[in-house]
Amino acid sequence: MTASVGGVTDAVDPYRLPADTRAVHYRLELRPDIDAERFSGTVSIDVEVLEATDTIVLNSDALTIDAATVGGAEATVSLDAEQERVALTRPDGAAFAPGETVVELAFEGGFNDQLVGFYLSRFTDADGNPAKLATTQFEATHARKAFPCWDEPAAKATFDITIVAPAGTVAVANTAETARTELDDGSTRFEFATTMKMSTYLVAFVIGPLEITDTVDVDGVPLRVVHVPGRGSRSGEDSEIDLTSFALECGAFGLRYFSDYFGIPYPGDKVDLIAIPDFAFGAMENLGCITFREALLLIDPAAATQAELQRCADVIFHELAHMWFGDLVTMKWWNGLWLNEAFATFMEMRCTDAFRPHWQRWTDFGLTRTEAFGVDALASTRPIEFEVVSPEDAEGMFDILTYEKGAAVVRMLEQYLGEEPFRAGIRRYMAAHSYGNAETTDLWDAIEAETSEPVRRIMDSWIFQGGFPLLSVELAPNGTSLTIAQDRYSPVGGDEAAEQTWAVPVRYRYQPVGGDPVTATALVDGPELEIALDQAAEWVVVNAEGASFVRVAYTPEALDQLASVALEVLTPVERFALVDDAWAAVLADSMTAAGFLDLLESLTAEIDRSVWQRMISGFGSLDRLVTGAAREQLQGIVHDAVAPALAGLTLTPQDDDDDRTRQLRGDLIRAMGVIGNDPEIQDEAKRTVSVGRRDPELVESSIMAAAVDVTARLGDDADLADYLESFATAGTPQEELRYLYATADFPEWSHLEVVMTRILAGEIRSQNAPFWIHRALSNRPHQAAVWAWVTEHWDEINELFPSSSIVRLLGALTVHTAEGDAEATAAFFETHPVPQGSATLAQILERQRVASALARREEGRFGQLLAADA
Repeated sequence: MTASVGGVTDAVDPYRLPADTRAVHYRLELRPDIDAERFSGTVSIDVEVLEATDTIVLNSDALTIDAATVGGAEATVSLDAEQERVALTRPDGAAFAPGETVVELAFEGGFNDQLVGFYLSRFTDADGNPAKLATTQFEATHARKAFPCWDEPAAKATFDITIVAPAGTVAVANTAETARTELDDGSTRFEFATTMKMSTYLVAFVIGPLEITDTVDVDGVPLRVVHVPGRGSRSGEDSEIDLTSFALECGAFGLRYFSDYFGIPYPGDKVDLIAIPDFAFGAMENLGCITFREALLLIDPAAATQAELQRCADVIFHELAHMWFGDLVTMKWWNGLWLNEAFATFMEMRCTDAFRPHWQRWTDFGLTRTEAFGVDALASTRPIEFEVVSPEDAEGMFDILTYEKGAAVVRMLEQYLGEEPFRAGIRRYMAAHSYGNAETTDLWDAIEAETSEPVRRIMDSWIFQGGFPLLSVELAPNGTSLTIAQDRYSPVGGDEAAEQTWAVPVRYRYQPVGGDPVTATALVDGPELEIALDQAAEWVVVNAEGASFVRVAYTPEALDQLASVALEVLTPVERFALVDDAWAAVLADSMTAAGFLDLLESLTAEIDRSVWQRMISGFGSLDRLVTGAAREQLQGIVHDAVAPALAGLTLTPQDDDDDRTRQLRGDLIRAMGVIGNDPEIQDEAKRTVSVGRRDPELVESSIMAAAVDVTARLGDDADLADYLESFATAGTPQEELRYLYATADFPEWSHLEVVMTRILAGEIRSQNAPFWIHRALSNRPHQAAVWAWVTEHWDEINELFPSSSIVRLLGALTVHTAEGDAEATAAFFETHPVPQGSATLAQILERQRVASALARREEGRFGQLLAADA
């Protein structure tokens, strides 16, 4: 394979375009016929022929090419559907000489039905009539479904976009509208300004009966929210309540924050935040034309939970961060996708933390990082960056390792180097590669140049190998030295993993006898590191503030000591890690489930919401291990552990409650009603749902969300009918999903069948149905039956849902631990592969084996122990 020119490589690779041509500028005109569900268009591309060639090859998928010329002369067209290419040759077979030329193509196609490429989103308008809009989702390799193009991230070009929109519709695209012309047939011609130099996967346009908010001027950048009619507000007691104001507030804050952080003004000419009724992902960073799921953009702050608000802010800030890191500077090939997404995830949390400091975003990060630990502990994990060959490989990179582990190791580096030196390195990288492409190592080299630290060597050890270390900590008896040893962490029951070491940046804090705590950093760059302490220490915390992507194992004595003084000496992040690492020890069989329960019981004076979330999750994990009398005994323990904390908050919101306090109240109510099986809480939850359905303003949102979940676990036929009615008539996207997803928890199989029938009939949006199935697969009484239904309807599910969502719905199989479950699941996928998620599927199957091994171990010791105490 030859070296690439502009990132486009030799045709020997069936997934990469030849290196002999590149696009410079596109003039694209599209004519969508939304009623007929087809579109046509023309594209004129300024092309540079880099070396003589008899064939110009570009990407095209599911398009019919009606006419083609090169340099004004007719060209012969050859389509290769399998390789998603169109080849242009001269009729006489002569070569195209080096230099500039123009490729012109006329084409047509049908809208895609998998929520990728150029596709239709369907909705009900304000009058109850069915309606449609046309929109795009081009990442990773789907621009070629809308127009012929050099569809590779390094093939950057500029774009002039024109949309001839059907009568009664509006068009928006990446850049500001420059002209609007009413045509004789009733359609409207929308012309847009030339874009900056960018990749095809960032091109975007939306056409439909759209409503657009007034423009907010953000230091010269026009900011708007776009949505379908009627979705930008909901009816309140006295007036219409705006659902776009929070997004506009976030958008303005984020644009200013990132302009300052990167030291570069926003690179586009406007920002539209667009709510799409059908959207496979959470959002997409199209330059200036950012598309979102409605539930992640349109929100009523007064009716939403703190978690729902934080999720919206996170996603908006994530996509805005991409305007710089991803759009302005782009990876050369899809193997670098992790850096785009990991860095945007890191930046979203930085921005959210600045936007609402009292949300304690970095403390909350532990929750999602826990899931990344769970996957990365497996032998079937993957390096963060790996070779990407095919489109399926690229699609498979959109997983928790890319986003959460990637963000965690970026955060680890920042905390080790210091925030300002790290930012200086980022600014150097951005300045050097603006409007171009870069490799991961370019970033490390820029930061290394600013800090003189061995950044590339450190990060290569984390990026190019999977897994993470378990740091074993030992404080010398006299307290004058600390020994940190590293080994790869592995749970029992999974596949055997290779031995590895990392260059581990770690922060530690210790308490000198009679002195103030001391915080320091070290680089554990081998199997073991001994650190001499300046003063004798009473206790030590390794991985202070949870800065490193590691597990920590203390001696039993040290763990007991830390647990006894946790509220006094540990920060919330460190208390979270104490619980999280202890559960990891249970999975590795170095702590029993009973020992873990003892730790949870010792921490019930906890007051931080994130720590309580991890504790509640821990109680839930223990609940999965027991049945019968043992489960009833555990329910009593959970009740006794949670009740004092809930009593301290009271069931009634207080005037001085902050956002996290309100959310914690909801978490504790849910834990008492579900894991603690408290009948009084369950009765109160049912009354709360009844009141809240009549008038949502009478019930605080976090209490209502918890009550909906608690009631669903005990719901009857009338409750199900109420939930489905609330789903259909909800005033906000968040309320809609709250009721829909809760129906997956109902206790009777007939309840689940009602929703399953609607899914197969296409009455539940294909963007939401996979998440409902994921939750239903965790429904304890019916998880086996739900899986049987999935396998029976496997082909229908694959036809109905976006391909990217298939492996996501399978994640809940990790709780299927009955005898033979793991073997049966593995056997099914031997004949039903998931090519776009094969790596993730392998991880799910291994996690199921780990969970099954844990269940076998603990049913004989933990279950019997609890049953004996019953």
